[in-house]
Amino acid sequence: MNALDVLQPGLLSLLQDKGRFAQAAVGLTTGGPMDYTSASLANRLLQNDVNATLVEVSFGGLSLRANDSIQVAVTGATLPLTVNGDERSLWSVIDLDAGDEISLGFSTTGCRSYLAVRGGFAIKESFGSSSTVIREEMGGLNGGKLETGDRLPVNPGDKVPLQWYPPRLRPRYHHRATVRVVPGYQQAHFSRLEQRRFFGSDYTVTDRSDRMGYRLEGPAIHCDIQGILSEGIAPGAIQVPPDGQPIVLLNDRQTIGGYPKLGCALSLDAAALAQLRPGDTVTFTPISEHRAHNALHLASVFERSRIPEPAPK
Repeated sequence: MNALDVLQPGLLSLLQDKGRFAQAAVGLTTGGPMDYTSASLANRLLQNDVNATLVEVSFGGLSLRANDSIQVAVTGATLPLTVNGDERSLWSVIDLDAGDEISLGFSTTGCRSYLAVRGGFAIKESFGSSSTVIREEMGGLNGGKLETGDRLPVNPGDKVPLQWYPPRLRPRYHHRATVRVVPGYQQAHFSRLEQRRFFGSDYTVTDRSDRMGYRLEGPAIHCDIQGILSEGIAPGAIQVPPDGQPIVLLNDRQTIGGYPKLGCALSLDAAALAQLRPGDTVTFTPISEHRAHNALHLASVFERSRIPEPAPK
């Protein structure tokens, strides 16, 4: 079977498919790619199934060697990409021959990149998914991040045309993001003054942010309750612990929690948030459920319209 061998694993490289759904009742979180749009576009370039397993690379540093002819694509954060030391294009289909080495440098804009292969990686599923969640030691090759010497088997697949996404079709990454928030039923426990402070302030991404959640630093927010009976946690939930510093819970979040919540980040914006790096800035704005549904619908229409174009000569 074709495979890619890990020469350097980078800071944090994880095998992911769409995620592990309908397993919260047994305490398992979702996992899956933090930036679903970039991950799905990588699979689309290679004409893979939307649930094909790929590698999420945080900050960069991954190097792989092909043991046979394999096609790959790298999307997401802006970083240098080389094959055998020669610069190659992101957001495009790349042919690798046996012995070729593909290397991802460290990102300059954005945080997470996605390396997909034609056919997807052949990874055994756990509870219906190959997604890696390190805290649960679930998914991937052994429940953890990629390590030097790992071999990543590739499912067979016919070769696809060389094509790419030109810049106008790619997501754009910045050092600042505005996150739309659907208010939750606990919003009433935050005074109007506290809500205005939250929605009118800048917050900084701290270095304690990870796949579980983004911890932010800025004006403290307080409510009239210190805790609640633990309840299920939705992706994007914005918890406010006693110190008043918001936490946006993401893919590897715990399944239950007991901090009050202001609301839930729109999934489109949670993906943009996950591309921010420590020191970057976040602002929040409220959005109604109706407008949130419209935004998601329009985004799905736009994503379907992003058809790859023939690769430039």
